[in-house]
Amino acid sequence: MNYSYVIFTIGKLLQVLAITLCIPAGIALFECLPCSTRDLLSDNRFFGFLVTIVSSAIVGSILTLIKRDRRLRGNAVREGFTIVTFGWIVLTFFGSLPLYIYLLSTRDLQGSYAVFVSFTDAYFEIMSGFTTTGATILTDIEVLPKGILFWRSMTHWLGGMGIVTLALSIFPAFGVTAYQMFRGEVPGPTTERLRPGLNQTATILWGVYALLTFAEAFLLYLGGMTIFEAFCHAFGTMATGGFSTKNASIGAYNSNYIDWIIILFMFFAGMNFMLHYQVLFLQKFRVLGKNHEFKFYVTVIVVAIALTTVTLYIQGLGNKDDIARSFRHTELSQENLTQRIAKEKDKVSSLYGAFRQASFQVLSITTTTGFCTADFDMWPNVLRLLLVVLMFFGGCAGSTGGGIKMIRIMVVLKTAWREVKTIIQPRLILPIKIGKKALEEKQVANILGFFMLFICLFIIFTGIMSLIISDFTTAITTVAATICNIGPGLSGIGATENYAWIPLGGKWVLSLCMLMGRLEVYTVIVAFSPITWRK
Repeated sequence: MNYSYVIFTIGKLLQVLAITLCIPAGIALFECLPCSTRDLLSDNRFFGFLVTIVSSAIVGSILTLIKRDRRLRGNAVREGFTIVTFGWIVLTFFGSLPLYIYLLSTRDLQGSYAVFVSFTDAYFEIMSGFTTTGATILTDIEVLPKGILFWRSMTHWLGGMGIVTLALSIFPAFGVTAYQMFRGEVPGPTTERLRPGLNQTATILWGVYALLTFAEAFLLYLGGMTIFEAFCHAFGTMATGGFSTKNASIGAYNSNYIDWIIILFMFFAGMNFMLHYQVLFLQKFRVLGKNHEFKFYVTVIVVAIALTTVTLYIQGLGNKDDIARSFRHTELSQENLTQRIAKEKDKVSSLYGAFRQASFQVLSITTTTGFCTADFDMWPNVLRLLLVVLMFFGGCAGSTGGGIKMIRIMVVLKTAWREVKTIIQPRLILPIKIGKKALEEKQVANILGFFMLFICLFIIFTGIMSLIISDFTTAITTVAATICNIGPGLSGIGATENYAWIPLGGKWVLSLCMLMGRLEVYTVIVAFSPITWRK
């Protein structure tokens, strides 16, 4: 392990963070004006950003001054994966400081307990942002300063395409570890290059990402959002994050136009960004018809929307007694529960209403965005189960979506079917193919290993959370919603709930789930493996 190289590169990442923090700091400064310099430095809306920019710039500069050993040998997997994992942990620490300072100054808590609780909540929130999970501990989002709100959403955008990928496009001379860093951060089992130079690939990906983000922000602005709200929600959509500026998420706008714009861009965000580049810049429209993962992605979404629409239109909401028994951290009065049921029932009372809500929530959950327009926890149990299953599917490889990824699900299903065939015909030699391309058995083994490891970790973390949370449905979906980077789950963390009430130990467990889910398990395990740190 080349420690000096790892430290040097993390220092570079901190410098990138300091630069990007200037944008929300500028918004916070504008919100504080007019005021004197003395008042400005004591204003909790701006002071946290100032502290973070200065500290991350200083620490980053100190780390980059450490002598860099250029004699990297081998494939540099250890250095690359370690930089990505610890880079994300360190950047989340520094990125949480503005929110931490704000929470510490606004909460009525005393002593060291206040310090630890506020830091845990801030770290959880920003880890949720960077990993594009969208799980929040904030109970009243609309009272937050605009600088904090914008930074929350901006963490989505930075984490969606990848902080390291951004750094590669700004500081291309990362040496032989660059590809391993790219491989450790970009979602999916493959990391195809668009150009021979890795920095060119990173620049192209960020260019496509930025273009789609600005396009969505412009369309949302035309739909009645302010410029500020439009960019915050565009960040959350294209990064498949889910942080909103409203307590009721997208449902607060109650707009057909806004719903369908976000549905469209959630669909785009769940696609492989290599396809976006080929369609938008190379005009290769036929690649959509030839890409089997994309066709599988479309099929899953269409079938799920159809099933959800029909079920909602015919059956409506779930059983009232089941809805009333569903665990909530703050129990609803009978009157409030009746009002909510009536409101949700009205949303799906017509065929179009059922289709609109089904389309939004299926896309939101499948792409792991996590925006909400309906309380899907009140839907029939069969649909609640369907949404939990879709959490694991996720988007395509090379998208900003979480989950296992469509390509891996395809390979697992094909491998299972191959085993059935070989039982019937023992001498049959049948390679796993995606389209006309046969996968190497090593690739198949890698995907099967990832799938099993992902499921095993889900079971282990669910067991841990079931010791912390009394309600089993909530315990299961806290893990599913965080390790798949979605945000909302069922019962205690449903569409209208949040993570504020989760015990402190549970928040740290779920923060680890979010990190492992975003960096796709292998990267984190390699970084923390003892063999990685041996000379």
